Amino acid sequence: MRPMGKTRRLIAPVLCGAAVTAALAAPSAQATAGGHGDRTPRWVSTTTGTDARFRGLAAVGRDTAWAAGTGGTVLRTTDAGRHWRDVSPDGAAGLEFRDIEAFDRRRAVALAIGEGEASRVFRTEDGGATWTESFRNTDARAFYDCLTFFDSRHGLAMSDPVDGKFRILSTSDGGRNWRVLPDRGMPAAQPGEAGFAASGQCLVSSGGKDVWLATGGAASSRVLHSADRGLTWKEAGARIPAGDPARGVFGLAFRDRTHGIAVGGDYRAEESPDAASVTGDGGRSWRDAATPPPAYRSGVAWLPGSRSSALAVGPTGTDVTRDGGRTWRTVDTGSYDTVDCAPDGGCWAAGEKGRIARLR
Repeated sequence: MRPMGKTRRLIAPVLCGAAVTAALAAPSAQATAGGHGDRTPRWVSTTTGTDARFRGLAAVGRDTAWAAGTGGTVLRTTDAGRHWRDVSPDGAAGLEFRDIEAFDRRRAVALAIGEGEASRVFRTEDGGATWTESFRNTDARAFYDCLTFFDSRHGLAMSDPVDGKFRILSTSDGGRNWRVLPDRGMPAAQPGEAGFAASGQCLVSSGGKDVWLATGGAASSRVLHSADRGLTWKEAGARIPAGDPARGVFGLAFRDRTHGIAVGGDYRAEESPDAASVTGDGGRSWRDAATPPPAYRSGVAWLPGSRSSALAVGPTGTDVTRDGGRTWRTVDTGSYDTVDCAPDGGCWAAGEKGRIARLR
């Protein structure tokens, strides 16, 4: 959907896997009492040296992460955020990066959004020292929002509807080459329906073939699911209010091919009820969160190693769930647009004014 609008810092070691989950589930007595020994997990800011807004984020691990944002900015850390290196592609200052997928500390694929040729894909194999533009959109009707990878070779990117259907771009060689998939298996789009390029999470995957696409802006919000890497899709209502260009599903997270969380709401509102829903059947049906986040949330991520704990972020705060997305509580009031966690337990969040943080 059309846009909504070199460093150093020492960071303490992050909790990993089950330790993060357990700590989020039970704040310490000292924290509850307001003591000086507060061990409640929290976001610890890093210094990035830029005021770019980062909506693209890829957590490789506790030490390595990539962030992509406004002004063609791409940053990378390999020392847990103590230093961020500006690895922006040459000549990209006029582009808006909204998504990035990284396979390790050297290989990453970044998506720039916008109408026509503003939508582009770049890839690097040397830690961002050099980039190759591997796709440039030449269809003025297309506007790419998000991308996802099933593995280091197979990936997809999605565009807002063209000729009444969402357009899907596919790669089978790690992003070196891309092709538009046929749309015969794609349901028709609703009037005004589109994806939100808000957190890099409007298109997400789990496993080798399953992928989900989130929508908004139309009469109802939807989540479309494909079990064959984007060739055919089935739709379901996501239960997050829509009916307005600013409302719908902004972010998705699946911990496996059946259990998922959707977050969103109205990005203009200070309060946005019904901002989360959950599925236990791969997205065929969705149910409202009993106690949703209190406001619009654009990003969501499952905590590594947990079957029930996840984080949701937005401009007004971070919320945590310990019951698979049914109930949420606010644990931080800082502004973040996106969140991502790595298998080793390293969780990162990013947002406006150069803000990038690690979960401690």
